[in-house]
Formats: sequence, C-alpha cells, structure tokens
Amino acid sequence: MKINKKQFANIAFVVLIGLMIYPPTKVFFIRLISFPPSAISKENQQQIQDTDWQLKGLNTNNTNLNKLENNVVFVSFWATWCAPCVAEMPSMQKLFNDYKNQVTFLYVTNENWETVSEFYNKKKFEFPTYNQLTKTPEELKESTIPSTFIIDTSQKIIVKKRGAANWNSTEIRAVLDTLLK
Repeated sequence: MKINKKQFANIAFVVLIGLMIYPPTKVFFIRLISFPPSAISKENQQQIQDTDWQLKGLNTNNTNLNKLENNVVFVSFWATWCAPCVAEMPSMQKLFNDYKNQVTFLYVTNENWETVSEFYNKKKFEFPTYNQLTKTPEELKESTIPSTFIIDTSQKIIVKKRGAANWNSTEIRAVLDTLLK
C-alpha cells in the first residue's frame, strides 16, 4: 500500500495530537511555548484593597498577606493535576532558589499536603505551600490556573499572568531586582 502526501499529513497530524494529549509530551510542548510575562504599566497596576488574606502553611508557617507589607511577594495559584502548572514549575524553582531570602513566595493550592508532598518529592520542588483560610482578595481572583502575581512592597500588583510562563527569565529577574532596591 502506497501512502500519498495527504494520507501522510493526516497520520502526522494524528500522531502530533496524540503526543500533545500524552502528559509528559504535553508538559514539554507547554514549556516550549511559555514566554516570560512582563510588568504591568503603572497606570494599570491594581492596589490590593483587602489584605486580610489568611493562609494555612502546609510545609511552612501560616501567614497573612497583611503581615507581608513592605515585602515583595510572588503568589502562584496552582494544582498538581494541572499540566500548565507542572510545566512552569521548574522555572519557578530556579527563581525560588535564587530569591527565596529576598522575596516571599506563596504557592497556593486547594489540595492536601499528602498529595502535594508526594508531587514535590517526585519533582524535587521545595516551595512554601499554602491552603486558603479566608477568601482571596478580589484583585487576585482568577478563574484559571496557573495564575501568578508579583506584588510590590506597597501591595500593588506589578505582574499578573494567567497560564504557564517562563518565570526564570531575564525580564522577571529585572522586575524583582528593581522591586528589591
């Protein structure tokens, strides 16, 4: 049986779709098309109004956003089952390794510690992880995960990103370095 160009193209398309559905290659493709986010223009930055956001530490101490004023804060809403979340986490781990003593990192999930711990051990991640005890501030509410924010020392949102991104980028490091000065 001879395969013509159209049949070959159809077979290649089906194989590509299959690879994109298969979790390991799906994560690879997501990483491949993930770009670094950029800072929000000053006129479009939002001030967080209600900072009484209590978080229960799963592998760290409990915290409250209102206690983090004067800190640069990196907030990520994520889940272990979310392929885009998994795709961006290696870049987050590199950023966390370099900035963990200067930036407050909040990885927020609604999953229990047993699930998260198993995932972290398998992937070699070390993020401080939280469950919410009170409702999310309006300015941080998103209907999709991953959703990630960088908040300045006056609790304005400087970076807001829905979907996977490359967080270990020159652009994001420049944003953090500027905020830390």
